[in-house]
Amino acid sequence: MRSPSLFSAALQLASRKGLTKSTTRINCRSIANYTHPHHASALSVLPTAVDTSSVEYQENTRQMQELLDRMSSLHGKIAQGGSQKSRDKHLARGKMLPRDRVAALIDSGTPFLELSPLAGHRVYDDEDVPSGGIITGIGAVEGVKCMIVANDSTVKGGTYYPITVKKHLRAQAIAQENRLPCIYLVDSGGANLPHQADVFPDREHFGRIFYNQARMSSLGIPQLSVVMGPCTAGGAYVPAMSDETIIVENQGTIFLAGPPLVKAATGEVVSAEDLGGGHLHSTISGVTDYLAVDDSHALTLVRRSVNNLNYPNALSSAEKTIKEPIYDPNELNGIVGTNLRRQIPAHEIIARIVDGSEFSEFKRDYGTTLVTGFARIHGHRVGIVANNGILFSESSLKGAHFIELCAQRRIPLVFLQNISGFMVGADAEKGGIAKNGAKLVTAVACADVPKFTVVFGSSAGAGNYGMCGRAYSPRMMFMWPNAKIGVMGSEQLSSVMEAVGKSADPALKTRIDHESEAIFSSARLWDDGVIPPAQTRNILGLGLAAALGGKEEPDIQTRFGVFRM
Repeated sequence: MRSPSLFSAALQLASRKGLTKSTTRINCRSIANYTHPHHASALSVLPTAVDTSSVEYQENTRQMQELLDRMSSLHGKIAQGGSQKSRDKHLARGKMLPRDRVAALIDSGTPFLELSPLAGHRVYDDEDVPSGGIITGIGAVEGVKCMIVANDSTVKGGTYYPITVKKHLRAQAIAQENRLPCIYLVDSGGANLPHQADVFPDREHFGRIFYNQARMSSLGIPQLSVVMGPCTAGGAYVPAMSDETIIVENQGTIFLAGPPLVKAATGEVVSAEDLGGGHLHSTISGVTDYLAVDDSHALTLVRRSVNNLNYPNALSSAEKTIKEPIYDPNELNGIVGTNLRRQIPAHEIIARIVDGSEFSEFKRDYGTTLVTGFARIHGHRVGIVANNGILFSESSLKGAHFIELCAQRRIPLVFLQNISGFMVGADAEKGGIAKNGAKLVTAVACADVPKFTVVFGSSAGAGNYGMCGRAYSPRMMFMWPNAKIGVMGSEQLSSVMEAVGKSADPALKTRIDHESEAIFSSARLWDDGVIPPAQTRNILGLGLAAALGGKEEPDIQTRFGVFRM
């Protein structure tokens, strides 16, 4: 017998995806009637003794149908979420309703297996909490089976009742048992304060959610968040504990204490947007990685993130088609030139190396002197780390975060070096450039994935370490003819000598210039060859094929989880 709750839940979302009622019934029935394939060959078909024309059968059918109708009606009511007033207010803010968000997130034409839709029904005598104020279930996103957890802010502002916490934890337990990536659609006011004694302090209360996120991340189970509304107090750790986080501008907010509490605690008057809005967290704090213009855009971005998980999916075979860059790699010669004093735009380099010139940039608006993102080179998925200026604390943290993601997902890393070093000076030291730079160096050293390095400009000082220089064991390292490598340039060396009271010997300057040249480096096997810029893509493709044996490496657990730097 098909579960009426599963049927109605699947129908609610499938109907929004353009499926017919009969199609949805077939999908749900195929799940309910599934038997192990060995049973079909090893066992005979059981005979039946049911007489469908008997009075008993007919009466049973009538009674069950009445029950199914009541259940369907109840599920339909619960699926509406909060009151009409709450839903209208939600829509007036330009938001999609929670179930519409889920329907838009999952692959078109695929079912959504909703879990515990009756949670919270008449649990609390004086309060109605439809679905426990949260929607959980399993759906396919970019062909990857994912656990989806969506707050329903039309129900008590999306606050967490005890039943909400329990339902959220159950979803995480299923995700961990089945190694399902988790997608959190966050729109919550945090813990429901009148129920705080049953929500906050115990082992299986609110804090366990974040504990589970950390543990699952450490097991290589991706944690992705989309902040589509308020994310307050302890709830702020849902996105902060996630591997990747998207926020909707002028809609999503993240703060440990909202404006009223801030005013009460400090006397400071600040708007929610200024305190924890999308622009702040995407450009200044670094709490979020992508900024979306609305719900629809945010869901598109999280689908892109799922596509970059390097997780098994049904679309893998279709992704093997290799696309040539849409820009001529021969143009690299004119883009780079030989004057390394001029900034070389990293995006232009990337566009002429990767398949189809397609690049999914990570944390675009934060630490902009380092460019990070996902792409493919000759069909192989890679993570790219490219210099676009000097390394500051923000860019170092961003690089470390991204490298950890790639290490955990077994995605090979390609480092494109043009670096004069880390930022120096009083402000930089106060900002912790030494410890933050060390985090980048540590991430590079510990990343247990194939690494490739191409020096397309300068490779100087500790910047060489942070960008996977020879000492950090890249599988292969190549230099472009214009590249230079050394502790520092000859001009900087002369300045240092003069600062300590010694005049710079012109012969020393000449020697340093010579020793920094690509030919000098390659002659000593400090790299694996000096290559024409236009051949970079093809050479990296050969290197990747050699390192991976022509296929993706097996999924090996990383020893660390992704943590916010």
